[in-house]
Amino acid sequence: MRIVVSEFMSLDGVVQAPGGAEEDTDGGFAHGGWSHPFFDPEVMGGAISEALGRTEALLFGRRTWQTMAAAWPERAGDPFADRMNSLPKYVVTGTLGDAELTWNNTTRIPGDQALARIRELRAADGGDLQVMGSPTLVRTLLGEGLVDELRLMITPVLLGGGKRIFTDDGVLRTFELVSSVTSGTGVHVCTYRPVPKG
Repeated sequence: MRIVVSEFMSLDGVVQAPGGAEEDTDGGFAHGGWSHPFFDPEVMGGAISEALGRTEALLFGRRTWQTMAAAWPERAGDPFADRMNSLPKYVVTGTLGDAELTWNNTTRIPGDQALARIRELRAADGGDLQVMGSPTLVRTLLGEGLVDELRLMITPVLLGGGKRIFTDDGVLRTFELVSSVTSGTGVHVCTYRPVPKG
């Protein structure tokens, strides 16, 4: 399976809490929901739906999984929500127990086994294993060279701080721009794939 990372991202690289005020206030983050004024149903909605259509499973960090698990089941009846709810889901967590995994089709990956299990999933046949949000997990995946595609919705706003997905490890990593389209709200929807070394 290909590991595909999908993120709403500000111009200054922040991915924290694009969906709502209470989504993630770590570090005193006060701009939750910042992506909403820029959402374009045609361009952005189309890109999100198209990506979900190629997705065979979802991979989350704990916090993002909890946010999604609290939102999507109650939206059943909407085709997008029904797809989200029906897909197999994996959550990397060292704190949630199996009894807490109330969102259907969720499998827990213990934190200390995360890289080994994710490598197994990536080596398996199938379509895309999509990661949404989950900045801590995504930083790890990027650092380990386990991301096959980045789908970034780069939004024309500066947030002045917050969680980012890119590592500060001093390693050069080259990506190729595969596609780019701009929404009527000024969001660049860009797809990047890593360029193999050598």
